[in-house]
Amino acid sequence: MPDTAFQTMYRQEMIQGFEKRQSLVRKTTVTSADINGNQAVFLVADSGGATAVSRGVDGDLPTRPDNLNQYTATLQEWHDVPERTRFNIYASQGDGRRLMQETCMNVINRKIDEDIHNALGLATVTWGTAAPATIPLISKAKTKLGNAFADMDAPMYALITPAFHAYLMSFPQFTSADYVQMPGWDSVPKDKAFSWYGVNWIVDPALPGAGTNSATCFMYSMNAIGHACDTTNLNTAVGYDDKNDKSWARCSTFMGSKLLQNSGVVKMLHDDSAFS
Repeated sequence: MPDTAFQTMYRQEMIQGFEKRQSLVRKTTVTSADINGNQAVFLVADSGGATAVSRGVDGDLPTRPDNLNQYTATLQEWHDVPERTRFNIYASQGDGRRLMQETCMNVINRKIDEDIHNALGLATVTWGTAAPATIPLISKAKTKLGNAFADMDAPMYALITPAFHAYLMSFPQFTSADYVQMPGWDSVPKDKAFSWYGVNWIVDPALPGAGTNSATCFMYSMNAIGHACDTTNLNTAVGYDDKNDKSWARCSTFMGSKLLQNSGVVKMLHDDSAFS
């Protein structure tokens, strides 16, 4: 005789939903700045394109000032506060309190990358109109950085969509080359962060317009973009509201990003539509 009274069994371990959790972009920026109040000031210094001179007719050496420019990023506060009733946590599967802690950190990490994307988006140099990635277009972007001397003093990065990466996989120059995992990115799979063609590539599905015929990808020098974040006071807290019988978690940060050198960023406007 078949049984008719079955007990419903639930898996206690939670399964992570699909979402971006890490901030992959912050490590590609200049993070050192003088912070005063709600402002972070980045100093960009060079010779101003000066050339060497010979001694003047009076016997003195001509002098010049250095070209010093300060760029200010205004810090803003950002928070995420998930909340659940005690009954909701009691009746739900998995560790509800730990889940709230993890998801609010994920939200802040995504905001960090979005903030940097927005600053990069202010750059005006492009490889042209939106088009699928090709070796000539990639070389064009890299050459623009080279012509601006932006490929000499700091690592170069490229933020690309999954569709852009799919085009890379179709190039013999890419698939037959030695492309390696970026140093210091051991926690990120090799197909998400790798070095090739003198550039460190990061696959970022959260880029503006990803999946459309006008996605915005970037190739840039680390010295072209600044990001200030009060990591010392990055605040993560958990608590319980006795009055309302609720548990909560909160993650808070103060941060701001700033485009420092326009010539050091190339927008690679990409057509993702064929793969999306």
